[in-house]
Amino acid sequence: MGPRRELKFALESYWSGKSDAAALLEAAAGLRVAHWARQKALGVTNIPSNDFSLYDHVLDTSVMVGAIPEAYGWTGGPVPLDIYFAMARGSQGGDQGTACSHGGHGDNGEARGVPALEMTKWFDTNYHYMVPEFTKGQKFTLASTKPVDEYLEAKALGYETRPVLLGPVSYLKLGKSTDPALDPLSLIADLLPVYVEVLRRLSENGADWVQIDEPCLVLDLDATAHEALRQAYRVFAEALPGLKIMLTTYFGGLGDNLDAALGLPVAGLHLDLVRAPEQLDGVLAKAPQGLVLSLGVLDGRNVWRANLPSLLDRLEPVVARHGPERVEIAPSCSLLHVPIDLDLETGLDPDLKEWLAFSVQKMGELTVLGKALVEGREAVMQELADSAVAASRREASEKVHDRAVAARIASITPELTKRATRFAERARQQRAASNLPPFPTTTIGSFPQTETVRKARAAHAKGAINDADYETFLRKETETAVRWQEEIGLDVLVHGEFERNDMVQYFGEQLSGFAFTKHAWVQSYGSRYVRPPILFGDVSRPRPMTVEWWRYAQSLTEKPMKGMLTGPVTILNWSFVRDDVPRNLACRQIALAIRDEVQDLEAAGAWMIQIDEAALREGLPLRKADWKLYLDWAVESFRIASSGVSDRTQIHTHMCYSEFNDIIDAIAAMDADVISIETSRSKMELLDAFRTFRYPNEIGPGVFDIHSPRVPDAVEMANLLTLARERIADEQLWVNPDCGLKTRKWEEVRPALVNMVAAARQLRLAMN
Repeated sequence: MGPRRELKFALESYWSGKSDAAALLEAAAGLRVAHWARQKALGVTNIPSNDFSLYDHVLDTSVMVGAIPEAYGWTGGPVPLDIYFAMARGSQGGDQGTACSHGGHGDNGEARGVPALEMTKWFDTNYHYMVPEFTKGQKFTLASTKPVDEYLEAKALGYETRPVLLGPVSYLKLGKSTDPALDPLSLIADLLPVYVEVLRRLSENGADWVQIDEPCLVLDLDATAHEALRQAYRVFAEALPGLKIMLTTYFGGLGDNLDAALGLPVAGLHLDLVRAPEQLDGVLAKAPQGLVLSLGVLDGRNVWRANLPSLLDRLEPVVARHGPERVEIAPSCSLLHVPIDLDLETGLDPDLKEWLAFSVQKMGELTVLGKALVEGREAVMQELADSAVAASRREASEKVHDRAVAARIASITPELTKRATRFAERARQQRAASNLPPFPTTTIGSFPQTETVRKARAAHAKGAINDADYETFLRKETETAVRWQEEIGLDVLVHGEFERNDMVQYFGEQLSGFAFTKHAWVQSYGSRYVRPPILFGDVSRPRPMTVEWWRYAQSLTEKPMKGMLTGPVTILNWSFVRDDVPRNLACRQIALAIRDEVQDLEAAGAWMIQIDEAALREGLPLRKADWKLYLDWAVESFRIASSGVSDRTQIHTHMCYSEFNDIIDAIAAMDADVISIETSRSKMELLDAFRTFRYPNEIGPGVFDIHSPRVPDAVEMANLLTLARERIADEQLWVNPDCGLKTRKWEEVRPALVNMVAAARQLRLAMN
């Protein structure tokens, strides 16, 4: 994305029509050149190519293999940018230069455009990928030569790179089928010829090594998946015997897939030794003669500086035993998940900054480790000493440890984690008090953060607007949003969150133990980047965080105003967390702080309080054997935060793109009175888990996709609600968008919410 978010601005300029495709592609090429040059300058030996994407690398793979659903109107040949972005973002009927002419049409013949592909989380990260979609009789064809083009682009500039591909088995497992009877892995034989052709072209153009990522190898795999892996890599070895493949795994250990991985005919194997350091001994014991091992020893998902002498203590015996020519060192995974350059952060506390390493610094650490392993520790004596001192200072720092927080954690009892009354009785009291209509309408919380809002926030941060004038501005924005919600007929209102920069950062800035950056952006999806807080110490809440804004917003209306909070698990999962204490301990600390805020909101008069746990599912361990431990403490943390209220107070929660079938017991155990979820892209399929489980509490399935500029009409939303009514009871059903509306424009949000209210009214009329 570039250290200054250059790709974001180039994309959004193109999408808005302010620049053309040539300008976008020129900006992208410039970033690739800068990336290759930076890695070369930092001493990286094996520089990757095809690790750049305009939107998402899984979407790039779908385009490469021609897995483009019929709705997008592709008829063969190179895939146009507008179809690529329609798959990523959807297209609105009537838009110029989109695939709208191939989309659906309303009764009046007006084009409605096409929705985006389904989007979900990439393993247990906060990165979102576009889910490949397969049909019965799926055909694959080479539709993009991007991996070859970017390899040749680097080569022309003097950089010999190692091209990166998402592996065919992982790609199929990440996809979904429109036919329930179709197992995507059954398509492996049809997919492999496209991969072979790409690999052949890379080899013919001079690539000696290709990295193929198979992160599925850290999952629970069955015999079918193992056979698909054997088939794929046997085909590659037979078709291209001279090409060396670095098989790459990350986000966990191989576990019971170890023998399967080591049995594949590949030249190298990458291991994540941050998430699963224990797997190294097993690999060393069984590795075939000549296998190159890439050791992922630096954390590619967190920002802490490594203790380099300690790492060398682990690495030196491996190099001595396996041979220096057969050992590479690397980050544990792609550096997509960490910010780019710590040097851009000039305002961080000096002590904290000494403890950190971003992408650029991690590459520097690799260089130090490599030099020490080749030339001896004496060659980098000062760098190793500095690393050890930083680690020692962090461990002893009083900024990290708070005795009062430790004492409060020790005082947690089971009673603290339970509502006083069962849901059925709470629901009776809440419905009697609220007098809401059937299918009550609401939103998830945030409204558009317009350019005006962002400029005012930036001006206030720079001191160009004083506190009083900034608060006046925010109050005006809030009042406008409240009045407009009343005007269109929403039943439960929100204040819009104009004072909030981010749903995690806003809270972290008011809690102890968190630090924040100015330029430490990471990609969430597309051009959506976030700056995760850095959780470096014990957490507490010095003062109320949201009460005054809720009180002001509620004073503007007689309708109920939700209090809006981010839950402890989401704050944890969307932060760069401490690596010196267990995650569950840090989460309980945050939960106690949020509990204090919930109780203060209730005391101020709020009787609807939403505690978003958008990231609960994404924190789920990749191996089922580890799920229970995580879910137990995650659910307990939510209940610590939410259980200190009266029966009449209605606790809402929200969860983003997730598969709920496998955690429905845990969702029920959270005991939220109302849960809102993303369902529009899945056509309400995600509600099947709630129906099968007979989930008793209330549910708001999203009726329009907020990650797309497309505005569905009331009929389309009413049809989705009809599908929802087939799965859950009417008295359970709320009506809301998929997620918060912060990233959308008002010209998209206004008609969408008007249509949503109209859809709910259609359902009410149908009941009479």
